[in-house]
Amino acid sequence: MKKRIAILGSTGSIGTQTLQVIEEHRDLFEVELLTANNNVEMLANQVERFSPNCAIICNSERYPALVERLGNCDTKLFAGIDSVKDYLASADNIDIVVAAMVGFSGLEPTLAAIESGKTIALANKETLVAAGSIVTAAAKRNRVPLLPVDSEHSAIFQCLQGEFGEVEKLLLTASGGPFREFTYEQIQSATKAQALKHPNWSMGAKVTIDSATMMNKGLELMEASWLFGMPAEKIEILVHPQSIVHSMVQFADGAVKAQLGAPDMRVPIQYALSYPQRLSLSAPRVDFAELASLTFFKPDLKKFPALRIAMESFAKGGTMPCSMNGANEVAVAAFLAERIRFRDIPHLIEETLQRCSFVEKPLLQDIFEADREAKRIAEELCSSRFCN
Repeated sequence: MKKRIAILGSTGSIGTQTLQVIEEHRDLFEVELLTANNNVEMLANQVERFSPNCAIICNSERYPALVERLGNCDTKLFAGIDSVKDYLASADNIDIVVAAMVGFSGLEPTLAAIESGKTIALANKETLVAAGSIVTAAAKRNRVPLLPVDSEHSAIFQCLQGEFGEVEKLLLTASGGPFREFTYEQIQSATKAQALKHPNWSMGAKVTIDSATMMNKGLELMEASWLFGMPAEKIEILVHPQSIVHSMVQFADGAVKAQLGAPDMRVPIQYALSYPQRLSLSAPRVDFAELASLTFFKPDLKKFPALRIAMESFAKGGTMPCSMNGANEVAVAAFLAERIRFRDIPHLIEETLQRCSFVEKPLLQDIFEADREAKRIAEELCSSRFCN
């Protein structure tokens, strides 16, 4: 039988590439639910192409435009994030939920899918960053697998298949982003155009800026810790400019397994959808004879203070990672809107965290309050102190 797929965030980078994977394997997958935040035209095109049972535009103000654009199509059309949660909670026609919404907004729908017992293909790292203990406990309680979609976590997941021995260390690779060869002084004056020009990967604007600050790798360290039950001190970050080795696992006997491949997000997306099978895919192949070298080095925390802030926040635990994530979302949005400079991003996050409340053992309502508070404080700081 075909696996029935729901894609939360279908118009984003992960969502569109998920649909490319489904397009290659129409005999194995079918689309049941598509959601988008604002992009009516792209969502409508996807509905026409894949004929899902349901499509939801999360921004309710865009609902009339979606209805007008699609006319009398057979797909059920709804609006609002509550519609997403309600549909996921009640639908029995979904096998896998691809959680690809950007940022903290993905937490509630992902939890709703977990509580309803649906397999999660997790691309929204902020879900585990903000509420890792709550999400993993819910997944365990409902016997729901969390299948990683991020290339690094998929690589670790693949390396662990068939292994029963002790894991000594996870080696999490990073491209280094567009500024890996910049000096500290050059980074201080980096422009928006430079920050958005990633050398290896094609991603959405938010993730691309997080890669430029290396905050993304801090978020991924937290995600890896929750996904694989590994303490942060046993996760090593290595900058690997070629982006061929997607991550590695070191075992107790000193052996290291790595997953390699061309930088193409369709590979880990498809692996999550088809697991435990591995399917054919029209992705680029690595020509090892043409590779000049594979290099690795430790990240420079002075050049990339956002990574240091993320690691310190995770070490403190409680609501601190959630507050940090909220502050980062505001800082990145402000930078993309050219309200602050690139060098202001980590300073804005750090100053926000100094003013945030802290709950050591948060409940879900504490997580939502921490996100609201951090975003409010960051926005106030952005307007009063950091605004260009």
